[in-house]
Amino acid sequence: MSHEDITLTAGDAEVTLQPGNGARVGGLRVGGVQLLRQGDRFGCFPMVPWCGRIRDGRFRDGAEVHQMPLNSPPHAIHGTARDGAWSIARTSTDEAVLTYDLVEPWPYPGRVTQVAALTPDALTLTMSVETYDSSFPAQIGWHPWFNRALDGGEPVRIDFTAAWQEERGDDHLPTGNRLDPKPGPWDDCFGMPGGVDVTLTWPRQLELKVASREEWVVVYDEQEAAVCVEPQTGPPNGLNTLPRLVTPLEPLEASTTWSWRRL
Repeated sequence: MSHEDITLTAGDAEVTLQPGNGARVGGLRVGGVQLLRQGDRFGCFPMVPWCGRIRDGRFRDGAEVHQMPLNSPPHAIHGTARDGAWSIARTSTDEAVLTYDLVEPWPYPGRVTQVAALTPDALTLTMSVETYDSSFPAQIGWHPWFNRALDGGEPVRIDFTAAWQEERGDDHLPTGNRLDPKPGPWDDCFGMPGGVDVTLTWPRQLELKVASREEWVVVYDEQEAAVCVEPQTGPPNGLNTLPRLVTPLEPLEASTTWSWRRL
């Protein structure tokens, strides 16, 4: 198992992957300009086997209740795979495949695979969770931290049209009510039944689209340094409210593509 960073290149785009730091995308440079916030906790990390918060860290699978560590008290947040070291299955100039075997505290055996594929104007991340053992509920998502400003330019604009916004309770979890989308700032989950489609525009510099066939996205822009646009396979606390089952016959798969153009 190698924990060395991997560099992918295509045209004037360069991606850094960090297998030893939760398979996070440590950096994305376009024409030498860094789009992702730098630091061990930032970049873009995979959220798996769940996304966002689980209420009180507990989820039910049939009659069994499982307790996850409360890494964001009083909740558990963003899965376990971002804390682990991943293995490199294969790598080339513009593509890498990383794998991670689910271990405790997650109660079920399973394997996560993430493929990062770079072209001169897009990065596609594809993730799957598979099991050869018992079925279990899971979620897949990505948590990128995009720099609010690039090289001292104007702050980014976030544009999207959602069908609804999940009402957020005082505990930061969806209440189950759906609202008409409200203006930001946000730490909120939105529904996009036609697929996630969010545009980030750094005026006179770059436009970047975050797209996914999934219909859930969390937008978080309450921090000064960065904004987050997080496509995912279900809402926060979804292991309890909208579980997607991974079975030996049917893995859970999702992908997101970030495509960009100069302005």
